[in-house]
Amino acid sequence: MRIGELKAPKGSTKKRKRVGRGTGSGLGKTAGRGQDGQNSRSGGGTRPGFEGGQMPLARRLPKRGFANIFSKQYATINVGDLEIFEDGTVITAESLKELKFIKKISDGLKILGDGEITKKLTVKAVKFTKTAQKKIEAAGGVVEVIK
Repeated sequence: MRIGELKAPKGSTKKRKRVGRGTGSGLGKTAGRGQDGQNSRSGGGTRPGFEGGQMPLARRLPKRGFANIFSKQYATINVGDLEIFEDGTVITAESLKELKFIKKISDGLKILGDGEITKKLTVKAVKFTKTAQKKIEAAGGVVEVIK
């Protein structure tokens, strides 16, 4: 058997429907759309979610929740992730972004307390959790809160 002799099994392929191509095709004249009405017209039909004039479900259900426009989005990183830096390194949000630890800085950097740290680092961030601050200081590092 050669690649040129390969054939699809019988019944596995079907000819596509060509509508509006004469009465002999079985889908001529009205092209399967029926005689009259909204859906027989070009561009006819209703928008998604339309319920025939009844109040749509999306408008019947109550609004839920609240979006605080004053909320802050902090870039976060764990103390354990800072272990890869050398002793005495100054760590800022910009340096972490360059090394692709964080995607974007947004409203600042927040250091979380998960993981262990043994290096003496100077960490500059907008916020620190209490455990993160304790772990950095216990390792001999410096915590600097920036505004």
